[in-house]
Amino acid sequence: MSLATPALVTQRAAERLPRLALLLFCAAYLLPGLIGRDPWRNADLTTYATMLAMAEGRTSWLNPMLGGIPADVAVLPHALGAWAIQALSPWLDPALAARLPFVLLLAGTLALVWYATFHLARTEAAQPVAFAFGGEAAPLDYARALADGALLATIASLGLLQLGHETTPELAQLCGVALWLWALAAAPYREGRSRAVALLSLPALASSGAPAMAVALGAVALMICARSAYPQVHRLTLWWLASTALAALAAWGLGAWHWRVRAPDSSNDVLDIIKLLLWFPWPLWPMALWTLWQWRRQWLRRHISIPLGAFAVGLMGCLVMGGSDRALMLALPGLAVLAAFALPTLRRSAGALIDWFSVFFFSIAALAVWVIYSSMHLGVPAKPLANILRLAPGFVPSFSALALGAALLGTVAWFWLVHWRTSRHRHPLWKSLVLPASGVALTWLLTMTLWLPVLDYARSPQPWVQAIAKTVPSGQCVRAAGLSRPQVAALEAMGGYTVHSAADAQSAMAACPWWLLNLRTDQAAPQVPGWTLQGEARRPTDRQEKLLIFRQSQP
Repeated sequence: MSLATPALVTQRAAERLPRLALLLFCAAYLLPGLIGRDPWRNADLTTYATMLAMAEGRTSWLNPMLGGIPADVAVLPHALGAWAIQALSPWLDPALAARLPFVLLLAGTLALVWYATFHLARTEAAQPVAFAFGGEAAPLDYARALADGALLATIASLGLLQLGHETTPELAQLCGVALWLWALAAAPYREGRSRAVALLSLPALASSGAPAMAVALGAVALMICARSAYPQVHRLTLWWLASTALAALAAWGLGAWHWRVRAPDSSNDVLDIIKLLLWFPWPLWPMALWTLWQWRRQWLRRHISIPLGAFAVGLMGCLVMGGSDRALMLALPGLAVLAAFALPTLRRSAGALIDWFSVFFFSIAALAVWVIYSSMHLGVPAKPLANILRLAPGFVPSFSALALGAALLGTVAWFWLVHWRTSRHRHPLWKSLVLPASGVALTWLLTMTLWLPVLDYARSPQPWVQAIAKTVPSGQCVRAAGLSRPQVAALEAMGGYTVHSAADAQSAMAACPWWLLNLRTDQAAPQVPGWTLQGEARRPTDRQEKLLIFRQSQP
């Protein structure tokens, strides 16, 4: 006996988002920040440096090293970046070439979420109520409208904004989760392709640095397939079993199994986790909770159980790893699909609340970006520029007509969308997610155009490397024991130095005429026999540390 659906949807409400508008949404979200910037500190930088070393043959592809120390990296995403650098060199800058596969992975994730939602919404249990005299939404139109909503929900997620635009293995993991989601969702309609994707998704996820997630998702897939009423889905059980086994073997062969469990150390850690769970998946989690309530009699139906399983694995990974935002990012595809199924049951007052919050929040954010941009280039108001120069000494604003034009077009489009949404009642299901998604895209566009020079100056290690280069010529061998991994990555990738950072590699370091030592700014330079202090270097935005540069004394 089929369970009653809570969805009441007219044919008029199943209007799909115009394809050109959808593509522009995706372009405004994917492209800003692709060009015109250096790799930024920490994960973005270390990943790029490792890929560059692999592409240039300075380290092994299966066991890459940075500064003479094993890098402990996910092999598959690093290999993708290294292949891109090799294939596109010398036509493109290596940093841009390495970034392209990860932009494609994010684009692939958006497409897979769309198609997964489309197939799930086509199932009988997900369909809206049939009206006595007709007029309900046609199945395919309804499925397209919900898929548009899921894509907009993914873009609207605040947590994906920065992590989704970094060159890091987590993007490959995110795409792997989206592949898993699509393989289960499309199985009743694309059996052959679903088998191939099922066999690919979990080994790819394990090879990207998330073997435990891959095995957990494999277990969830086996449970869903074992109890499915669809013969095509039931026949997929053996394929998921094989995929899970291949994922475990791939992780074992690549040495990817690592114990990353970390319990919260204090009440502050628990509070930080709660804060992360509140803001990172906003505005998806309130809509997902509404879905689970409204569709509570259908939790075991595939349009709820599949995305719920993906979300649960990502959430558990986040909690087990002590509140890891990168693990929580893997829950977003499932959460976006759940949020989309809230749209047919969302009350008008809830939709209005989402709209007005989005208008207020993102308009204020856009205004702040424009005010600071005006201060940087016109000196009005003066306070923001003074604050920037205090936090980033030496920064010189640079003007780009192209960046200004893109920012103006994005701002005009935002005001047009606000007018479109608030001037009269609109019927499409996805209407409540237009402003959150476009607001996130606008904020990212403005930040990566108007603020890019100052962000690049503050977050790029280039000024620090240039300060070192005034004393140490490029290509020299340097001893760098005690430096952080991002610092070692910057020295290798941007300075062109041969770096030895292993503390016990004395024989290799003995041949290095230069020695770099990190100290706090209030510490005095040590007197080291056989070494002469030549100078120091600091990051413009770091007042806590300084780098001392020593040269080996002549015998």
